[in-house]
Amino acid sequence: MTEASLSPWRLRDFRTLFAAGALSHLGSDVGYVAIPLLAVTTLGAGPGQAGALAALSTAAFLVVGLPAGAWVDRLHARRVLVAADAARAVLFASIPVAWWLGVLSLPQLYVVVLLTGCATVFFDVGSQSVLPELVGRERLVPANTVLVSLMAGAGIAGRGAGGLLVQLCTAPLAILGGAIAYLASAAGLTGIRRCHAPAAAPAGRKRLRAEVAEGLRHVLGSRELRALALTAALSNLGAQMINAMLPVLFVRELHLPAGALGAYWAAGALGVLLGAGVAGRLAARLGHGRTLGLAGLWFSPAALAVALVDDGPWLWVAGAGWLLTMAKTGIANVLGVTLRQHMTPDPLLGRMNATFRFLLTGALAIGSALGGLIGQTAGVRVAVGAGAICMACAFFPVFRSPVRKLRELPVATPPPRRASAATASET
Repeated sequence: MTEASLSPWRLRDFRTLFAAGALSHLGSDVGYVAIPLLAVTTLGAGPGQAGALAALSTAAFLVVGLPAGAWVDRLHARRVLVAADAARAVLFASIPVAWWLGVLSLPQLYVVVLLTGCATVFFDVGSQSVLPELVGRERLVPANTVLVSLMAGAGIAGRGAGGLLVQLCTAPLAILGGAIAYLASAAGLTGIRRCHAPAAAPAGRKRLRAEVAEGLRHVLGSRELRALALTAALSNLGAQMINAMLPVLFVRELHLPAGALGAYWAAGALGVLLGAGVAGRLAARLGHGRTLGLAGLWFSPAALAVALVDDGPWLWVAGAGWLLTMAKTGIANVLGVTLRQHMTPDPLLGRMNATFRFLLTGALAIGSALGGLIGQTAGVRVAVGAGAICMACAFFPVFRSPVRKLRELPVATPPPRRASAATASET
């Protein structure tokens, strides 16, 4: 096929998914900035409470992450995506309503971010699982490049706009804007036509456990997938230790405006965008797996510069380090996700993605709690430095695994056929 014929833009359903995803990511990124700033500036949250808030935003992946994959494999993907966005719109809208009524509290924010995280589990697993069906496996590299670039672009716009909206219009109004974006995304997703039909009705509780276990075995039993998961989990752990403390560091210690925090996070999203943009070309020249290994070696050590964050010139040094570190994330998000999808047969896509989300976003939850604990006991800067060291070393599992030797993308091997539902229930 020619490069033009492989373009995912030729497919209507992909264009619909892209447009809705842009709105959804915009809502998420506005909330990413506005909610912790609301907690710190309006409700007086300290380092421990900011860490708890960040941890709860990702704790849902630890609670429902694994079974969500089995449920997504059984349900109609479009309905899962629409329901997830609609739920997030309602949850976000509850914050400005409570603020206007004068009853907003930290416990409400804890509940909102936890339940929003549950909806995000289903949205993320569903969108990654439906992509091979919408575009075909031969288009996965360009399609993932577009979607990762979308995520980064939304991060630049959403986090930058989130900081400015908080500064100009207050945090509750910024969060209301996020709710509207989620609602518009849900409406747009109803236009997707080509989605897999629901799988057969479950045979019972044991069958669900067996299907979850099958997904875990597929990921953890593969040296390549296991290395991808460990590297990404370590990177997420360090990044969230940093991000959970940045609102406190910027506002309380450096006395910087909300727009500065939004701009800093937007620089990271710009790095993801740049990394995603060059991922395909680097893979074509160096090989798919070798690019994944070398990108970590080249860019991960730049995370150490983040520990130098301060006002004046050091803010720019830390921002540059964050941008370079996130460029590695952009490359990994395109090539790592594509490799995962190529190594997984269609019936296991939901569970594979859910297993990765469980491990990767579980690392975010642990990183948030750990960052908050270190920030509360040893100081915010110590927590940021520990996270930077973790991110700088995170590339080792992929660099020392068989992934680095892969030049071409492998073809997924179908899972062994199960004899019967009763046999599956006993697995």
